[in-house]
Amino acid sequence: MGTFVQLVVDGLSTGSIYAALALAIVLVNQATGLINFAQGGMAVLSAYIAYSLLGAGLPLILAIGVAVLISFVLGAAIERLLIRRFERSETDTAIVVTIGLLTLLTGVSAWLWSYNNLQFPSLFPLASVDIFGAVVSVRSIGTTLTIVAIMILLQVLFRGTKLGLALRAVADNPASAAFSGLPVGRLLMVGWGFAAALGAIAGSLVAPQLTLTPGMLDNALVYALAAVILGGLNSPVGAVVAAWLIGVLENLAAVYVPFIGHDLKIAVPFVLIFVVLVIRPQGLFGRKVVARV
Repeated sequence: MGTFVQLVVDGLSTGSIYAALALAIVLVNQATGLINFAQGGMAVLSAYIAYSLLGAGLPLILAIGVAVLISFVLGAAIERLLIRRFERSETDTAIVVTIGLLTLLTGVSAWLWSYNNLQFPSLFPLASVDIFGAVVSVRSIGTTLTIVAIMILLQVLFRGTKLGLALRAVADNPASAAFSGLPVGRLLMVGWGFAAALGAIAGSLVAPQLTLTPGMLDNALVYALAAVILGGLNSPVGAVVAAWLIGVLENLAAVYVPFIGHDLKIAVPFVLIFVVLVIRPQGLFGRKVVARV
């Protein structure tokens, strides 16, 4: 029983890493209608900015706060100067641009800070607690609670505020939103800025659990995309629940299913996606899109 609880707890901790990035992907999709493959690179760059500010003598919480603000401006600038040129093109074109942006941001991070592993300090203590026989780090608990808080805030933003409703309107139909008097260009910039700021928070939460390198979130991005598809592109709650589900099922399958083991556990989320999408194409928490003709 102790082993099972430990596997579940470790899976939730790993799933929180995926969830942090998945929430940023959901945010930019809800605000712009795009899937941003560069989100991992933006999060890593933000973590490096926070690391440099720490080296300049700023306290950790202030360094992360300044990095979040810088990331917001950077995200808005990327939308205005780069992404906007492709927003009226085919969706596939814009997605390819974000993949290229990911490569660019990873290269810039490596050029400025090298590929050496750097230790990023944690916002939470390194102590551990015992929960039903499982050893859980306070850092994992703090990260998970932060992810839950962000999830709730995003849900409130998109469901209960005028800004969130305006962002969703622009993402669904920019032309119609413009005819309604919404400032489409500014809202798209705000959406990318929010996503970049959330990525900065995600990078600062994840970096202490991994090590800060340019490719720190490459693997996590794949799992985050899986969580977004599994949970639903328009559901912050779905993205987080799916990320936790992936983390837990991966761990359990690696230990309790002999032919999978640790080598094949990476296939678990993709088998799960296949099964879920056959039953619910919109994802576990997604909404069906109804087209009126």
